[in-house]
Amino acid sequence: MNGMDLALLGRTLMKLGEAAIPTEGIGVHGTSTQSVIIVAADIKAHPGTPVKDIATRTGFPQSKVSACVARLREAGAVETRTDPADRRRTLIAPSPAVSPRVAEVRSADIDGVLVRVLEDPARLEEVKAALGVIAEHLGPSALTRIGG
Repeated sequence: MNGMDLALLGRTLMKLGEAAIPTEGIGVHGTSTQSVIIVAADIKAHPGTPVKDIATRTGFPQSKVSACVARLREAGAVETRTDPADRRRTLIAPSPAVSPRVAEVRSADIDGVLVRVLEDPARLEEVKAALGVIAEHLGPSALTRIGG
């Protein structure tokens, strides 16, 4: 495994994750699922943050972050409030209540998507266990340790 292999594996895992997230009934959006996931993870790691800071940390344009925040707010995943220190800014934080859409996404099963892509579906449990180990050691907080 080298850096290129790791980057390609990361891309594959992201695509598999996106494929496992249910999309029925959410309509058409101008933001990708991947962008929304990245923005949601940033908000979770930095609650009470303005769009400008999310844009800086993710490398996304502010317009893209705003669109993702709108989609997350529509899903009930985040709440916004006016910054008391600067009434022109809006602060974004995870919603304390779990909305039906958030519950649906969190409970989405990955088995179906993994079985579709595995050359040997009998190895499903082995692959899921390996993914669990990877997630335990290289979850979103790992990005903070490399400056991403």
